[in-house]
Parts: sequence; C-alpha cells; structure tokens
Amino acid sequence: MSKTIKEQTVEQLGGSRSILVRQRREHQQIDQLMDQYLTLDDLHQRERVLKQLVQLVFSHAFAEETVLWPVVRASVPDGDELTARVEDEHQQINDLVADIERLPVGAPDREEKAQRAFALIRQDIRDEEDLLLPRLQDAVNTARLRTLGTTWAAVRETAPTHPHPVIPRRPPGNALLGVPLSVYDRVRDALSIGSASRRRR
Repeated sequence: MSKTIKEQTVEQLGGSRSILVRQRREHQQIDQLMDQYLTLDDLHQRERVLKQLVQLVFSHAFAEETVLWPVVRASVPDGDELTARVEDEHQQINDLVADIERLPVGAPDREEKAQRAFALIRQDIRDEEDLLLPRLQDAVNTARLRTLGTTWAAVRETAPTHPHPVIPRRPPGNALLGVPLSVYDRVRDALSIGSASRRRR
C-alpha cells in the first residue's frame, strides 16, 4: 500500500488536479481553521472562523460521499468497510455541529461539543490520508485521480454547507436531497454575511 498522502509530493499524488492533492489541501485548510479558532479569545471572531470551518467541512464531506466513496467501494477490496468507518465519523460530526448551531454563542456545552467535533474531524482526516486515500491511489491510475479531482471540485462548489441529519451518507439519496438543501444553505450563508456586515457599520 502507498504511504500516507501527507508525506508524498504533489507529483507522487498525481499532480495539482489530482483528487489526492485537492483533498490534502483542504484538509490543511480545515486544520488551520481549527487551530485559529482555538487561539482566538474574542467570541465574535471565533464565531466567524467557526462558520467558515463548518461551511468548508460540510461541502468537503458531501463531495467525498457523492464522488469519492462510491469509487473506493468499487475499486478497493476493503472499500466498503473503509468508507463505512469514515461515513460514521461524518455522521458523528454532523450531529455534533447540528447541536452546536442550536446552542447560544458562549454556552459551555457549545464549546465542549466544538472540542469533540474538532477531535473527530482530525481523526477523520488521519483515517482518510493514512488509510483510505492511499488505497484509492493504489487502485486507480493518475488520469482517473485527476478526473475525480475535477468532478469532486465541481460537486463541492454546489454542496450543502451545514449539517443536515436527514441527508443519507450514500448516493443517490444524498445527491437528491443535497441539491435543494444546498440552495437553502447558500442563501442562509449569504444572508448571514449581509447581516454581519451591516452590524459592523
């Protein structure tokens, strides 16, 4: 099996358009946002970073579940077991973040749930980069990795950006429900940004 994608060069991973490079790049962004959140004292700044993190994590995970995991299940001998493990992590993160979004800013329970969600996100990244994605790398060629990267990026741009417990983790159910929920989330995100900018004036 190939080594973790964390330690490989861009060329070894199939070039800048490869799904492996795109995944690693977004995992790094997710890590940076979690670190930034933990270093901030101001509640409003922390909330802004948390919103960015949530939007990135959920669009990223939805694109994985829609584009990548079906290929892993079809191409990797233990792909079903590997994707089931990651899907379980995604569901736990979904449930925790849904709870966080319901709680008032500054609530002690909210912070405890955020810490638990961050730990799960970091575990999910390790499982993907150390176990699942190297198996995908061994199973498909570079051209396929690049095609998957392009498809994944397109789906990610139109994916839901918040937790939705009703969305199944696997196609076709996630894709069918994801489209209307994505529109709802992106309108909600735009209205949130607009109201935040008006408050700063």
